[in-house]
Amino acid sequence: MAARVNRMRLEDRTCPLSTTVRQVGEWWTLLILHDAFDGYTRFDQFQESLGISSSMLTTRLKSLVAEGLLERRPYQQGPTRHEYVLTDLGRSLRPVLVSLAAWGNSRLPAEDRTMILVDAETGEEVEPVVVDAVTGHRLDDSEAYVFTAGPAATGGMLERYGDSAPEPREARNPQEPRDPREARNPQDAP
Repeated sequence: MAARVNRMRLEDRTCPLSTTVRQVGEWWTLLILHDAFDGYTRFDQFQESLGISSSMLTTRLKSLVAEGLLERRPYQQGPTRHEYVLTDLGRSLRPVLVSLAAWGNSRLPAEDRTMILVDAETGEEVEPVVVDAVTGHRLDDSEAYVFTAGPAATGGMLERYGDSAPEPREARNPQEPRDPREARNPQDAP
């Protein structure tokens, strides 16, 4: 059997999507992070929850520690045992996992969902969406919100996006939707 070659385009080495997928896109990595968000910290907890082999779990945990997503720290002496705790960087991935789970649930009838996100106080199911932090506008419209080359873009990124950035529009009130259909509340529409 031929060895698998990891081929990556040059622009993918600096693309934030590609580098993120390289860090956390592997199946076991996402499941370990999910368990960490649910409070699991110990090797045996992860292994029991996921049914993952010791060698694979060891590899994935080492990788998550090396990437700065988990911190490995001792919790017992003689023999020394370690726990794996989310770092601030690791905790910053929670919205990504929440969005992935919401996307998965969006394709299922409500009665087929095995896990839902709820408000911890009320128990009411919530619908996660990605919004702009300044305006509060949903970012799922791929015509209204587009990627463009950033200040550090080179080579393939410049070829792909070039000068595709639209000219900045005249400043507007961030509370005012771009279009009445985006109004957060129907009474807000003109």
